[in-house]
Amino acid sequence: MFWYLLLLWGGISAVEVQRPRGVPLSKRPFYEENKPFTCLDGSRTIPFDRINDDYCDCQDGSDEPGTAACPNGNFHCTNAGFRPTFIPSSHVNDGICDCCDATDEYNSGAECQNTCRELWRKEKESMQKLAEIAKEGFLLKQQLIQEAKRGLEEKQTKLGEVQNSKKDLETNVEALRTAKEAAEQPEKEAKERHLKELLGGVDKVNTAAFETIWSKIREKYVSEVRTQTPSSNTDGPAPVETPQEEVREPVSDNDSEPYPDDDIPEEEDEDEDEDEDEDMDDGDYKVTGFDYILECLPIFTKSLFSSAAQKARNEFEEAERALREVDDQIRNLEKEISFDFGPSSEFAYLYSQCYELTTGEYVYRLCPFNRVSQKPKYGGSETNLGTWGKWAGPEGNVYSVMKYEQGTGCWQGPNRSTTVKLTCGKETVVTSTSEPSRCEYLMEFTSPAVCQEAPDLEVSDIHEEL
Repeated sequence: MFWYLLLLWGGISAVEVQRPRGVPLSKRPFYEENKPFTCLDGSRTIPFDRINDDYCDCQDGSDEPGTAACPNGNFHCTNAGFRPTFIPSSHVNDGICDCCDATDEYNSGAECQNTCRELWRKEKESMQKLAEIAKEGFLLKQQLIQEAKRGLEEKQTKLGEVQNSKKDLETNVEALRTAKEAAEQPEKEAKERHLKELLGGVDKVNTAAFETIWSKIREKYVSEVRTQTPSSNTDGPAPVETPQEEVREPVSDNDSEPYPDDDIPEEEDEDEDEDEDEDMDDGDYKVTGFDYILECLPIFTKSLFSSAAQKARNEFEEAERALREVDDQIRNLEKEISFDFGPSSEFAYLYSQCYELTTGEYVYRLCPFNRVSQKPKYGGSETNLGTWGKWAGPEGNVYSVMKYEQGTGCWQGPNRSTTVKLTCGKETVVTSTSEPSRCEYLMEFTSPAVCQEAPDLEVSDIHEEL
């Protein structure tokens, strides 16, 4: 419509064409003077002198284009010097000036002024400003297209680099997995040994229950090992009293930290040990209480948890975390590269950006290709007005409308949704918001990416139809 109005600026001389009042030029051939007139709906034929006789003969009102006789008729405002238009026939001679050339009030006595040229002057100034905005916006759009092209090339290069680095990370993860499993082997053996020594043997223990307790022991005491490694505790731990069952088979794993010499008490008489063994039945070795195991932990904690194994686990977990981050980076890059940012990727600059509009009550936030939200101006929780759905403009101009769907549900109503209409502008900004229907929001958004190249036209007088 905008460019159509610009085309009207090509001036030609005014020519008056005789026709009945209220008839547009396009329908002039149907109204031939001194010939019978056939209603435009074909319902009947009447003498020509019954045109505009203030009596409705045709069902479609076509015989009274210049009077208010037919309730369903239309009056054509010539509006010479401005744009022609139609008004309902009931507005003819009603005392209100509807046509800017005052032709609708020819017999009402209303004092109407012809304002067509003044209206055209103001509209022409407005269109000139819009044309300038479109011209500047289109230049900005070309810059956005070039930036998007460079950005796409950079992302494709980055994707290749990250994919190559992923291969190295995968190799490193597998190597660290093998190293971790090897470092954990002595620790595993220590676990099995203590299962027998502390709890009286596998045949006397509920293994499933022990596994549960074991996981709690690891989580609770793994930090103790990190702070009591040989490099950080050169003086050795304080002496503790060790039961003889532990002394008889000290841990000899190379990867486990050995007990210091001063931690081992002197040997007691074997006879004394045998007497103690005879006093204990098999049930004394079966431990089902977690508290007893905790009492024994200071004796064998270091044996169970190897600092080398813990270091291997940390390195493996760090490598896995780095690999996950690279996978996330690859997915994000592939998403951006394949995303529909317009015919020339002119809308790519909107990605990962957000724009706000503050009204009397709310702060509206539009994050293109992500979501739309609403938050009370003076505090309160944010409401999701929809997440990115699709481009939803009409055929031939699909990139003029964005649709955001599946927002927060309304009380006993549908999920909120937002339609964003894009118009040409030098700045990227949300200009207005409204709620035309319950839970359905409308947002106006300007962007240079929408601007089209303006035709090179000379401004002249508008065509004058008389």
